[in-house]
Amino acid sequence: MTDLPEAARYRGYADLARAQVRGRDYEIFVARRRSSRIAVIAPHGGGIEDGTSQAARAIAGEDFNLYLFEGLRPWHNFRALHLTSHRFDEPECLALIAGCTRVLAVHGCADNDDRLFVGGRDTALRDRLAAALSAGGTRAATAGHRFPATHPRNICNRGATARGAQLELPQPLRRSAPACGVVGAVRSVLLHYDRSTKPPLGRIAAAR
Repeated sequence: MTDLPEAARYRGYADLARAQVRGRDYEIFVARRRSSRIAVIAPHGGGIEDGTSQAARAIAGEDFNLYLFEGLRPWHNFRALHLTSHRFDEPECLALIAGCTRVLAVHGCADNDDRLFVGGRDTALRDRLAAALSAGGTRAATAGHRFPATHPRNICNRGATARGAQLELPQPLRRSAPACGVVGAVRSVLLHYDRSTKPPLGRIAAAR
């Protein structure tokens, strides 16, 4: 086990927090939108999977709840801070998504591919996202790839319905996602769901 990257040995956030220092090695950002029950999260943001924080912010805009776990280290962010998705149990993230009926996690993968990989247990949301992305000119795969995101403890599946969706952005799409059709296509789908599932005010806690 000693030859594994440090983060690969973490059993959960508590292990990470004992080894790393918030405010120096990583930071957490939460924006709560009282009128929305949709959350966009980037659990490997900042320097961990570069470009995912920017994409998540652009998708969330001022409409959806937003959570970012961001690596701040000058080097080795992935090795030290990449808590795998089915072990990602950071309390602020869990508290935010507990009141959300739809959770979208934004990740980055190392593939040098022009396809965006879509997964998650919410197959209706997954398929609708893929269709919107494809209609906008971005190739999107929902099956036959290595990012199915179907583990029940995957952070995207730990919202109120126990089903969510995951986007894996390959390197060519990481930085360009906010500028290309990816953000617009994803937002159009989330806005459709948000309009049909508006919660009573106060169901999601006010921002800290």
